[in-house]
Amino acid sequence: MNKDVVATEHVIQPDRAWWQRVFAVVDSGDATRFVGLLTEDAQFRFGNAPAIVGHAAIQAAAAAFFAAIASSEHRVLGTWNGAGTAVCEGEVTYTRHDGSMVSVPFANVFELRADKIAAYRIYIDNSSLFREPV
Repeated sequence: MNKDVVATEHVIQPDRAWWQRVFAVVDSGDATRFVGLLTEDAQFRFGNAPAIVGHAAIQAAAAAFFAAIASSEHRVLGTWNGAGTAVCEGEVTYTRHDGSMVSVPFANVFELRADKIAAYRIYIDNSSLFREPV
């Protein structure tokens, strides 16, 4: 074995089914299942909020967000994979507790480590979600 060769972890190459599984977990509103997608030291950033690091902090933030809405439904429009990176573009429809709905576009950038997400960045302007329905 060549001593100059560095062993690397096998990083998954997300396919459509993988994306569907990820968003099924997100749309379940289950913060425990959500952090199960992530590495223990994961970084998570939602929109323009500061990055959150680690399972406990991310789980608390996710649980608070899930409690603020009745439900969500993600629709993936396109995906791109690179070396250890996965990107998707889509539309998310949020249902508020009063039953009204709002849909907004989003893009997610994931850094992957083996079969987990090590960095999860959501690019979205969901400010309309928290405005009074018209």
